[in-house]
Amino acid sequence: MSLSISFHSEDVDFQLENEQQIIDWIKNTIQQEAKSATEISYIFCTDEYLYQMNLEYLNHDTYTDIITFDYTEKSVVSGDIFISIDRVKENAIKFKTTFKNELSRVIIHGVLHLLGYKDKTPEQKQVMRSKEDFYLTLQGEIG
Repeated sequence: MSLSISFHSEDVDFQLENEQQIIDWIKNTIQQEAKSATEISYIFCTDEYLYQMNLEYLNHDTYTDIITFDYTEKSVVSGDIFISIDRVKENAIKFKTTFKNELSRVIIHGVLHLLGYKDKTPEQKQVMRSKEDFYLTLQGEIG
């Protein structure tokens, strides 16, 4: 089964650097989790764009860095991942990291949601953060 990973922008002028390396890293993550996937679309956008989506689709009156729409059926992973570039920039400063590192964390966070990981409880958040950290260390080895 062939996996298509695409990147788009809405309301923001943003171009992902090292696109092929990111694609290889995402594919490797999915393989490591023993899953298969068909299509994952990333949509980079502004805070306001994502805020409106959060209100409209999730009834959440908050700003967020990511919303993942999971279309996974059985064990075949698929989805749309919306990422606020504004929020990623702010969080990079807040967490004292680089924009690239924070963006990578959010990119893989969306994939982990599609792979079935949740982050609602403290225990789930701990597992999610551990998985993010693990795959971030592997990112440098891909590409």
